[in-house]
Amino acid sequence: MVRVVIGRIVSSLLVVVSSSVLVFVIMYLLPGDPIDSMVNVAATPPEVIASLRHQLGVDKPLPQQLADYFGKLLRGDLGTSLLTSEPVLPKIAAQLPPTLELAAVSLAIALIVGLALGVLSAIHRNGPIDWIARFVGLLGISMPNFWSGILLLLVFSIRLGWFPAMGSDGWRTLALPSLTLGLIGAGFLVRIVRNSMLEVMSEPYIVMLRAKGLTERAVMYRHALRNALIPAITVIGLLAGDMLAGTVVMETVFARQGIGRMISDAILSKDMPVVQGVILFSAVVYVVINLLVDLSYSWIDPRVRLRHKTADTGGAIR
Repeated sequence: MVRVVIGRIVSSLLVVVSSSVLVFVIMYLLPGDPIDSMVNVAATPPEVIASLRHQLGVDKPLPQQLADYFGKLLRGDLGTSLLTSEPVLPKIAAQLPPTLELAAVSLAIALIVGLALGVLSAIHRNGPIDWIARFVGLLGISMPNFWSGILLLLVFSIRLGWFPAMGSDGWRTLALPSLTLGLIGAGFLVRIVRNSMLEVMSEPYIVMLRAKGLTERAVMYRHALRNALIPAITVIGLLAGDMLAGTVVMETVFARQGIGRMISDAILSKDMPVVQGVILFSAVVYVVINLLVDLSYSWIDPRVRLRHKTADTGGAIR
């Protein structure tokens, strides 16, 4: 297991570095100049613009800019915003709590609704509960998050006035954006959990457990559900990353503070240090989640532990 964890960590570091290089190159190749967002180019003397470009280092070739960026990164310096002259790391830290709050609540809604409806749908196959669960799953998958967010905004904020239309202060401003992301995530989970439960329920060991006299509740929730969750764990890990990515749209639609809205503003103004810092943070979150998902397989599925033990002992279990 130690060898497996070390291998996962090394591959995760390669993913983080590769994503940072890719985003840096893309931002470098995009048309436009960050100086255009800082000064009035038409009214500023060319020598002043050239001096600003030199101070910011954007006049250097791409390989040199990339080397400077990673040199600072190794010292724990994510750079300074080109527009506000603020250090990027404190800027991200200040905007992080609202984003994490939104992503965490959205994921909790997705897990509660998705797992519950998926299990009930499989147990009551072809019944009314199954049809409702499948409809919720289809609706969650089919509707884009910006469209469902605007729809909830029009109904519950504009028409009914139950929730504020914008802001990031208190649970009432959190309800609609988290519900939007959560129901979309629940749509994916319902289908995965339902199909996995139906597959597990047809296994011979389930018939054997029923023949031994175990109650249906014990068979379903103690044995079948645990094995059915194995493929769902991968989806949950991906959903956690999707919730973080979905905050970019939700924070824009509902005018919330957070790193999602910050990176959208930074991309429009070509504020490269801020974009790089947020992408680096997001990449680290993604790889940590994927690492936890990989390790959780060994806890849930004994066959994974057996496979690692077999590999460590050269193909024989001692």
